[in-house]
Amino acid sequence: MKQDVVVDLSDLPMNGSGTASLTWWGTVAFMLIEGTGFALMISVYLYLGSLAPAWPIEAPPPEWGPGTGVTLLLLASLVPNVLLSRWAAARDLRKVRAGLLIMAVFGTAPLVLRVWEFMALDVSWDSNAYGSAVWMLLGLHTTHILTDLLETYVLAALMFTRHADNPRRFGDVQDGAMYWNFVVLTWLPIYACLYGIPRL
Repeated sequence: MKQDVVVDLSDLPMNGSGTASLTWWGTVAFMLIEGTGFALMISVYLYLGSLAPAWPIEAPPPEWGPGTGVTLLLLASLVPNVLLSRWAAARDLRKVRAGLLIMAVFGTAPLVLRVWEFMALDVSWDSNAYGSAVWMLLGLHTTHILTDLLETYVLAALMFTRHADNPRRFGDVQDGAMYWNFVVLTWLPIYACLYGIPRL
């Protein structure tokens, strides 16, 4: 006769982190969906450019300054973002709090420059196919910066309250850091399309 085996699971953690977390998998799935959206929009941009006799259409190429400023800020943000992820993995609350505040600044600064970037495009969203594609790419990326920034604000607020006692919050911080890496990396091909291709 088969005997029942009883396994004591009381020592297991209440929440998983990394690949053991459903939130991690949800973040990865979201990045795949959003990455596909960026790839499709870049494909549209390249397709329209291949059909046009001149690209950009009836506009000079965008000025380098604003877009390059955004790029440098985003690349610089990777350093504190990686540190924040490590601090969250180590569950160092004091450093995580500081890291979230630093990342809130690094998330806000590109949005300020992005306003200048939109104004420096020298083309309206409804001028022609070029204008629509450029505004759509910048708009999509701006939305991603904004959503990650809002998440950073929420996580910072949670980590400065009693909710910081919940170990799951450290996993949320790690997932947020992973998503910010995605936001930065998706900007690089967009930057190349918007600022490099019109000058070829």
